[in-house]
Amino acid sequence: MEIETAQLFIGGEWTDASGGDYFDVVNPATERVIARVPDAGPDEMRRAIDAALAVQPHWAESTAAERAGILSKAARMMREQADDLARIMTEEEGKPFSESLGEISYAASFLEWFAEESKRIYGETIPANSSNKRILVIKRPVGLSLAITPWNFPAAMITRKVGPALAAGCPMIVKPSELTPLSALEIARIFEEAGLPKGVLSIVTGTRPGPLVAAAMEEFRVRKISFTGSTAVGKLLMKQAADSVKRVSFELGGQAPFIVFADADLDAAVENAVIAKMRSVGESCVAANRMYVQRPIVEAFTAKLSTALAAMKMGNGLEDGVSVGPLIEPRAVDKVERHVADARQKGATVILGGSKGTGAGYFYPPTILANVDDSMLIAQEETFGPVAAIMAFDTEEEVIARANNTHAGLAAYFFTRDIGRVMRLAERLEYGILGANDGLPSTAQAPFGGLKESGLGREGSHYGIDEYLDIKYVSLGGINT
Repeated sequence: MEIETAQLFIGGEWTDASGGDYFDVVNPATERVIARVPDAGPDEMRRAIDAALAVQPHWAESTAAERAGILSKAARMMREQADDLARIMTEEEGKPFSESLGEISYAASFLEWFAEESKRIYGETIPANSSNKRILVIKRPVGLSLAITPWNFPAAMITRKVGPALAAGCPMIVKPSELTPLSALEIARIFEEAGLPKGVLSIVTGTRPGPLVAAAMEEFRVRKISFTGSTAVGKLLMKQAADSVKRVSFELGGQAPFIVFADADLDAAVENAVIAKMRSVGESCVAANRMYVQRPIVEAFTAKLSTALAAMKMGNGLEDGVSVGPLIEPRAVDKVERHVADARQKGATVILGGSKGTGAGYFYPPTILANVDDSMLIAQEETFGPVAAIMAFDTEEEVIARANNTHAGLAAYFFTRDIGRVMRLAERLEYGILGANDGLPSTAQAPFGGLKESGLGREGSHYGIDEYLDIKYVSLGGINT
């Protein structure tokens, strides 16, 4: 198999890293190298910054219609090229081809949404205290922005940031994960072909995120950073951003509870549990990590979930019928193994799966653990793998307290037919995203983001574009009345 050699996209030009270094991109299903990508450093980041700053005034003064036209064209191109983009994603990230197709559609939806939101950046007038004054409020682009994106959704996590930035009039530099840089470079190609002015978008890839990101964080003229990733890295970036008081929006780690009450539609709860747990083989910040099931239905729920997960075919995501792909890298498999071993040692029962696959690829099968309790690692840490940890509960008050007993607050799911309970849980669960009888709540028009240590700010919806806008007010005097 021929190995592709990629290039960086800086200032509208395709280029190599100045040091001539490359790193390998590995297919997690086969462990084969599929591409070589430039390993950039601070010099490349500074070049991207200079190119963005040069075009920033022009892009900020472009009309909403111009920006919307480019975003809309890029979205159309993504949909037209969905098969090719999905194949690249499956090869570098491992998720089944059908899931990759779904992500391309999801990614394009952010460009479509923010193309329209660019036309709705409205100001306002406020009554003044004097008849000869007027108070005007205007919104302006915050300026050059940096996006640091993860490997688990290598297209959607970029467009969810690039869409509002470009719509608001902000140039953006993207540092994608070194595990999945190919999808990012394809997005750059699409924007280039869609007519985006040179310098407005750059993609800088590299395996040394510390010095690479530091070059941007140390630059005062980089005014905004958007990051999706671990809480630990988010805290570090927040400290670095403080030196020049950059605007920040972070989507950090999750520890999502999935709560099923005895009055729930059991079949619907199981169907949604499969979605919330197994989407992207559990490698999602909003994946169901702790499954709290009310005691009278624990056995029935476990049996139905076991039947559903056992029917899922594991393998290379490009093969027909595969619905469970590999984990991203060996460290991910090691973490899942550690969580399962800890749970078994402390008394959990393995109902399904429970040991990694053999042969090539970083595979771990769908696994169900019963008799899990809150003392186990799997109940305390984000597993990021295909393990359903089932815990019994008795009362509503109990499960709310247990679900909230975490530093994370990104997503939570609950299933019940009681509308009063729906409202109580919606108000009392300390999470930014709530799926009430819904295991797949994410959509471009809704505000995505967490509470507590799961992040700051929102992505998607009309709130998402506000993250890239400064509010200014003008007190206008000398008005003759």
